[in-house]
Amino acid sequence: MPIIENIKIQNFNKKKPKKKIKILLRKLLDEDNQIIKSLNKSYKDSWNLKEIKIYKKFSHITLVGMGGSIMGSKSIYSFLKNKIKKIFFFLDNFENNKIKEIKKSKKLNLIISKSGNTLETIVNSNVVLNKNVKNIFITESNSSYLLSLAHKLRSDIIEHNNYIGGRYSVLSEVGMLPAMLMGLNINKFRKFNELIKNQHFLNSLTNSVSNILNLVKKNKSNSIILNYDEKASDLFYWYQQLVAESLGKKNQGILPIISKMPKDNHSLMQYYLEGVKNNFFTLFFFKDKSSKKINNNRILKSHSYLRNKSLNQISFSQFCATQKVFRQRNIPFRSFIIEKRNEKNLGQLFSFFILETILLGMALKINPFDQPAVELIKKQTKKILISKNYF
Repeated sequence: MPIIENIKIQNFNKKKPKKKIKILLRKLLDEDNQIIKSLNKSYKDSWNLKEIKIYKKFSHITLVGMGGSIMGSKSIYSFLKNKIKKIFFFLDNFENNKIKEIKKSKKLNLIISKSGNTLETIVNSNVVLNKNVKNIFITESNSSYLLSLAHKLRSDIIEHNNYIGGRYSVLSEVGMLPAMLMGLNINKFRKFNELIKNQHFLNSLTNSVSNILNLVKKNKSNSIILNYDEKASDLFYWYQQLVAESLGKKNQGILPIISKMPKDNHSLMQYYLEGVKNNFFTLFFFKDKSSKKINNNRILKSHSYLRNKSLNQISFSQFCATQKVFRQRNIPFRSFIIEKRNEKNLGQLFSFFILETILLGMALKINPFDQPAVELIKKQTKKILISKNYF
C-alpha cells in the first residue's frame, strides 16, 4: 500500500493500530511544536532569500558539523545525487585525508552547530576556515564560541531555530539551506500538509508505532535496517541517530543497526535467521530503472536465468526472498519500496520517521527531544583537555 505516490510500505501486520496511538498523534498535531511546523511548507526560514541567492554560484561547498547538524544534509546529497551537479564535502569526524582534499578546492564553507560550542565542529572549523573564503554559520543567537568566531570573521550568520534539536532539524534551515545550495527545490520536501490528510500515510504511521511498541514489550529492541539501496546509507545513519538519541533513556529504547544488503547475506543473515530473537527488521529498496544489465555473452548456460537481468532486478529478487523467508520463520519485518528518487519522496520519509520516533517516545513516556547522557562525555573530554591528563 503506498504512503502516497511512489512509496509502498508493507507493515509488520495488518492489525488495526491501537486507539491510544491515534490519540497521541492528534495531541502531537494540536501542539505548537516547531519540529512539526518545520515539516510544513508554511515554515518560515530565518534567511533572506535574496541574500542566499549569491551563494548559489559556488560549485564546491564544505559542510562542517556533527550529528544532526550535518547528517540530514548528507543523506539528502547521497539520496538525490543524480539530481545534483555541485560537489559537497561533509566534515563530521576527524579525517586528515578529507581535510587535505577540502583545502585544495575553492569553496563556500557552511558551519552548523545549534549550541555553537560543539567541540568537533570548533576543531574542524579551525582547520578548514579561511578568512579569504566565504563562510556561513548556522547557530543559535545565544553567545557561543562559533557565534563569536563568525562575528570575528565577518561571516554571514543564519539563526538556528532554538526549539528544533539537531536530529529533528533536517527540514528546517539546517537541512534546507544546503539542499537549496545543491540546486534542489526545498518546497517539494515539505509536504506535511498533504501527508496528514492522507489516510494511507496516517494508517501506516500509527500501525508502525503500534507494532514497534508491541515488539519492544516482547524484548525485541534491536531495529535492524536491511538496506538494499546504496544511496540510502546516509539516510539510515540519520535515522540511527534519530532513534537511538531520542529513545535511549531510562533503561529503555531501541538500538538501530544498519545492515548493507545483499553483502550481509553472507555474514550477518545467519544470525538474523537463527541467532537470538531480539530483533525486528526494516527492509528498504529502490527500484532503479537505470541499473546496469548483465552481459549475456559472459553468462554460462547453467545460469541462463540471469540473462537480460539488471543488477537491480537481481537485488530485488533477494529482497523478495528475504521477505518470504522472514514470513516463513515469523520474523517481524516491514518493508519500504521507493519507485522514484526525488525531493518529495525523501521528504515523506523524513516526516514519517520523525513522527514515528516522537510518537514512540510519547507512548513510552520518554522525552524524545533531549539527550542528557551525551553531555557526560562532553564534560569529561573538556576536563581531560584542561588537565592535560590524556593517559
